[in-house]
Amino acid sequence: MMMRKSLSLRSITLMMLMAVLVWSVTLETCIARRGRHWRHNNRRSTDLSDSMSSKKPKSHGNSHHSSHNNNNSHHQKSKPKPKPKLQTPPKVDDNYNSPVVSQLPKVQPPSLPSLNESQVFNVMDFGAKGDGIRDDTKAFEAAWAAACKVEASMMIIPPEYTFLVGPISFSGPYCQPNIVFQLDGTIIAPTDSKSWGKGLMWWIDFTKLMGIKVQGKGVIDGRGSGWWQQDYPFIDGETKLIVPLNNSVNQNPPISEFDLKMPSIKPTALRFYGSIGVEVSGITIQNSPQCHLKFDNCGDVVVHDMTVSSPGDSPNTDGIHLQNTRDVLIHSTTLSCGDDCISIQTGCSNVYIHTVTCGPGHGISIGSLGKDSTKACVSNITVRDVAMHNTMTGVRIKTWQGGVGSVKGILFSNIQLNEVQLPIVIDQFYCDHTTCKNQTSAVAVEGVTYERIKGTYTVKPVHFACSDDFPCVDVQLSAIELRPVQERYHMYDPFCWQTFGELNTPTLPPIDCLQIGKPARNRVQSDHDVC
Repeated sequence: MMMRKSLSLRSITLMMLMAVLVWSVTLETCIARRGRHWRHNNRRSTDLSDSMSSKKPKSHGNSHHSSHNNNNSHHQKSKPKPKPKLQTPPKVDDNYNSPVVSQLPKVQPPSLPSLNESQVFNVMDFGAKGDGIRDDTKAFEAAWAAACKVEASMMIIPPEYTFLVGPISFSGPYCQPNIVFQLDGTIIAPTDSKSWGKGLMWWIDFTKLMGIKVQGKGVIDGRGSGWWQQDYPFIDGETKLIVPLNNSVNQNPPISEFDLKMPSIKPTALRFYGSIGVEVSGITIQNSPQCHLKFDNCGDVVVHDMTVSSPGDSPNTDGIHLQNTRDVLIHSTTLSCGDDCISIQTGCSNVYIHTVTCGPGHGISIGSLGKDSTKACVSNITVRDVAMHNTMTGVRIKTWQGGVGSVKGILFSNIQLNEVQLPIVIDQFYCDHTTCKNQTSAVAVEGVTYERIKGTYTVKPVHFACSDDFPCVDVQLSAIELRPVQERYHMYDPFCWQTFGELNTPTLPPIDCLQIGKPARNRVQSDHDVC
C-alpha cells in the first residue's frame, strides 16, 4: 500500500515538473516575440521619420547599414529615444487644373537646384548679349533648339538684361514635353519696318507643344506705338452708343518716336498654337502692336498672376484672346489695354475666369462672333469675382448679323464696376464699320445669367439688342445694382429688344424692358447651323 502511494506521488510530482517546464519555455518564447516586435516597430517609425526629414540627407552604401546597426544597439539600452512627432504632409488639391475650381494654390516655379545641369539652357551661353541693341534672335533660337531635345528642360532668360529679339517661333512637334521658358529679363521687339517684312501675325510664337510653361518676373515689350497710329480712328461696335457732351471727348493718336512706315499687318506679342498643357504666370506683357496674349487651338490652359499693360487708347490691343481653345482657367491677373481685356471667340468652351482686374479696356467680351456669315459656337463660360474700372463695356456678348451657331451656358457673377460706360451688353447687331448689311440669320444667344453686378455707369446700365428671328432667351437677372455717374456723356435708360428671361430680384435701375418668359415663336436653326 505504501509502495502504491509512493508511486502515485512520484507520478504527480513528475507531471507537475513537466508542466512547469513547458510553461516556462512558452513564456520565454512569447517574451522573445514581444521583444522582436517592439524592436521592429520602433525601428520602422525611426526610419520613417528619417525619410521625411529634409535636414539630413539620406546615407548610401555601407554607411547606411552601419547607421541602422547603431540604431539597433541604441534601442537595446534602458532609456530609448522617444518616438519623433511626424509632421502631416500638406494636402494636395486634386482639382488644381480643373476649370471649375474657385480657389487655387499659387504655383511655384521649379527651382534651378532641382534640375540637372544638362536640363538648363541659358541664352547667355548661346551668345546672347543682352544689351538691348544687338540682335539676340539667333541665340534664342540656338538655346531653344538645345532645350527642345531634353524632356523637362528649362530655357533661361536671366534678369538684369534686355534682349532685342525679332520674330521667332519656338515650335514642336518634335520637341520633348514639359519645357519651361523661364523669363526674368526683358525682351523687346524691333521697331524698324525691315524686321517685319510685309507683316507678320505674331512676334513670339509657341507651336504644337506638350506641357509648355512661360513663367518668371520678366517683361515682354512689343513697343507697338509705331503700329497704333495707323488704326486711328478706332471704331468699336459699341462706340455708336456713346455720345459725348458738347464734343468734349477727343481721340488723339499717340505720338511714336519710331519708324512710322510699319506694315499694315500687326503682330500679336505672344501666341500659343496647337498646344496642350499651357501655363503662363508671373510675367508682364506690355505695349503690344495688337493682341498681347493669344491662345489658338489649345487645350488645358492656365494663366495666373500676370500683367498686361498698354494705354487705354491703343487700338486693337486685346489683353488675352481665346480662339478654338477649351478647358481654360484665368485668375489673379491684371489687364490694362485698349480693347477687350479678355476676348472669347468661336470654338471656346469650359472657360473659367475669376479674380481678374480689368481697366482701362473694353471689358470682358464673348465675340465678336459670326462675321461674314460664319458659324460660331461658344459654351460653358464663367466669369466671376472681377473688378472693372474706367472700361467702355463691362460684360458683353457681341455677334454679327448673318452668322449662325450659338452662345449658351454663360454666367457673369459678382462683377464690381467703377465708372463703366456700358456695364451689361448683348449686341446681335454688332458692326465695327460705318454701315453693315441687315440680315435675318444670327448666332443664337441662350442661357445667360447675370448676378451680383454692382457699381457705377456713365452712359447706359443695360443694352440688350437681340435678333427679331433669333431672340435672346433664358436671360436671368438678379442682384443688379448700377448707379449713374454723370461725366462727359449723354445718359440713357436700360434698353431691351427681343430679350426674354426672368427678373429673379428687383434691380437698380428697374429693367422693365426685359420680357418675362419665352417668345411666342422662335425661328429654329437648321441641323447644319446648330452647334
